[in-house]
Amino acid sequence: MSSQYLTPLVVQRADPYIYKHSDGYYYFTASVPAYNLIEIRRAKTLNGLANAAPRTVWRKHDSGEMSQLIWAPEIHFINNKWYIYFAAAETTAFDENGMFQHRMFCIECDNPDPMRQEEDWIERGQVKTGMDSFSLDATCFEQNGNLYYVWAQKDPAIKGNSNLYIAEMENPWTLKTKPVLISKPEFEWETNIFSVNEGPAVIHRNGKLFITYSASATDQNYCMGMLIADDQSDLLNSNSWTKQDKPVFESNLSVRQYGPGHNSFTIGEDNKTDILVYHCRDYTTIKGDPLYDPNRHTCVQPFTWNSDGLPNFGKPNPYNYK
Repeated sequence: MSSQYLTPLVVQRADPYIYKHSDGYYYFTASVPAYNLIEIRRAKTLNGLANAAPRTVWRKHDSGEMSQLIWAPEIHFINNKWYIYFAAAETTAFDENGMFQHRMFCIECDNPDPMRQEEDWIERGQVKTGMDSFSLDATCFEQNGNLYYVWAQKDPAIKGNSNLYIAEMENPWTLKTKPVLISKPEFEWETNIFSVNEGPAVIHRNGKLFITYSASATDQNYCMGMLIADDQSDLLNSNSWTKQDKPVFESNLSVRQYGPGHNSFTIGEDNKTDILVYHCRDYTTIKGDPLYDPNRHTCVQPFTWNSDGLPNFGKPNPYNYK
């Protein structure tokens, strides 16, 4: 599938999230390599994000629970306010399960222009799930008048690093219901080096809700899986969700695109074309922990829908500029 978009779109930005707002702007946020702040940028076109000036809207604390490893921010517009979900830790050390110690947090802005000034953003604190364990990669979506939260979290009783959960929300920073497990790593492609389900993203089409997610270690094994539910089903019933038994997006070795994942979705400039947003690397030899290699770059590409109503993401596109 060819693309008119720059590939990569934004260099050294992992875990990308792009939201097209009613003002006609695309708003972009992602993990920065230093993991020390949250920035957003905007542009009228997707390609315009490549050179748009970023604005820092929040910085990590000097100490405490929001002082280390700021990961995977997502920007949402809910009830006329802006919200950013992100994960943060108190320390870079591992816990008793050999995991980082991240928890999920929320900041809010009621200014129509979320880039106006840093002081417009206030902290709503930790989004508590009732499970005190490693958690990250929160997203949210509205369906049938309800607001839902989907995220990744470690259950010490379940083998692996993280599973996917869903809950209904009381407000954008508070859960209304208990977490419901909807996916855990089980297939071989979900358990390469690390058993991981993380980075959920939601898209609603053809009477179905699709949750894509990322699996395995964050090297060339990283890939995307997908869950499907009928949009009128009980989304808090784990039986409503069906997992695809094969990855839906994975490394494209022929064009040196490795480990695509932690995706999100947006819409093209025509307000019709569905766009997959993801990060990827163009090499496999990584010195040290892949987490600290900064060269996961943001990419975007259009995708289509099959006759059975399922998305066809194709393969990661080759770079078209250096």
